[in-house]
Amino acid sequence: MRLVVAGGTGFIGGALRARLREKGHTLTILTRARSSRAQATNEEWMTWEPLAGKAPAEAVDGTDGIINLAGEPIAGKRWTASQKEKLRASRIATTRALVDAVAEAKVKPKFLINGSAVGYYGPHGDETVSEETRPGSDFLSRLCVEWETEANKATQHDLRVVLLRTGIVLGRGGGALAKMVPPFKFFAGGPLGSGKQWMPWIHMEDEVGLILFALENRSATGPFNATAPKPVTMREFCATLGKVLGRPSWAPVPAFALKALLGEMADMLLTGQRAVPERAQKLGYKFRYPSLSEALQACMPL
Repeated sequence: MRLVVAGGTGFIGGALRARLREKGHTLTILTRARSSRAQATNEEWMTWEPLAGKAPAEAVDGTDGIINLAGEPIAGKRWTASQKEKLRASRIATTRALVDAVAEAKVKPKFLINGSAVGYYGPHGDETVSEETRPGSDFLSRLCVEWETEANKATQHDLRVVLLRTGIVLGRGGGALAKMVPPFKFFAGGPLGSGKQWMPWIHMEDEVGLILFALENRSATGPFNATAPKPVTMREFCATLGKVLGRPSWAPVPAFALKALLGEMADMLLTGQRAVPERAQKLGYKFRYPSLSEALQACMPL
């Protein structure tokens, strides 16, 4: 297939590109950064500033589909008013620009696989949430609702739209583990807050696997929870991580300290979603890493 990938230089995007190349797909990578590094023979890179206007129509014209993973890292900085606007614009404006480019394309793509997050649901305590659960009302929930609304506009151009509500992605080279592992190595690891909040995690292999599954499965449409079938609490996660690393999990970070350090962003870490991938499993996706212990071991050394 000929595919357009936005956000292809990020943590997930880099892993996805490698798998897509392995499978023989031809890629057009839309990126804000001008890169001088060597590119694969079946990759074309196009520099595009999403906030400056729609994606070039020639980038999407005649392609088979679009995969949009673009977005400012959610946990990258404290959520000031200006940072919140960056988080919104990097997702909503980017998605809108891609759909606008589709509208102008003479030969339109067949599908759009668009990023989203389990933050769509907001805090739910111990309640199990599936793709049928209604959205929350906090900042992250509202952001995800707007993000998905823009993506769904592609259905007006007869595209199949898949909304990938991703959890905490575990993998080498970045992501949550890159921040969590160092304290454990110095015998200072432990859960955040009470430790009772749920962590909807997924191994990178399954995150990429679900994208490929959605790409190849024409019956895949609408929201999909990109989370492992066995979510765990923060306390369970840290205990398992400590065991894999051969370190104790005994130094919890108090909620008040997180709130003082991170402000509103701390709420995202102190609450959570017991999200399950109900739709992916019903369609027959088989998780490579359904167990947290096996997933963490596969990520080591880190």
